Amino acid sequence: MSDISNIDEDELSLFRDTVGFVHPIRQDSAHCPTTKPAPVPAQRVADERQAVRDMAQGLHDTEILETGDGLYFKRDGVQSRLFQKLKRGQLKLESELDLHGMTISIAKEAICDFLAKAQQTNWRCVLIIHGKGYGSPKGVPVLKSRVNNWLQQRNEVLAFCSARQVDGGTGAIYLLLKKSYQ
Repeated sequence: MSDISNIDEDELSLFRDTVGFVHPIRQDSAHCPTTKPAPVPAQRVADERQAVRDMAQGLHDTEILETGDGLYFKRDGVQSRLFQKLKRGQLKLESELDLHGMTISIAKEAICDFLAKAQQTNWRCVLIIHGKGYGSPKGVPVLKSRVNNWLQQRNEVLAFCSARQVDGGTGAIYLLLKKSYQ
């Protein structure tokens, strides 16, 4: 900071004209409020973040599907005639995956592994058996809704629909996969 004795009189007069009349402050202490902020419910925040992550991963049940409800999904660009053949079970099944008795996390991992293998071996039509829910609590299918959500999020899945009675009915789905260009 510069020494005030070195300031020339013209600059000092210019400063006083610019600033104007000033009243000196008589108080030399500051008043700080002592109220504390409200506590943050850390567990609720963590639960809400986990719920958002689960929804992003498709782990929520937007719709509880019943045992008899059929599943149908078709991406844009899939020919109606091909989808009709899939629904009628007229496409050759090249493999199947049975999810009976699996937990949700194990079933999701099994589906991911199964779809990876399907891409490697260039399977086009497969069967996934998710079950009808007869053995689950309250007789409601646990995996059916989850499988429906998971498969719609996968790019390699072109279409799927509930299987014919001989292949598991509403407890299984036919899955049409993209061709892998390796």
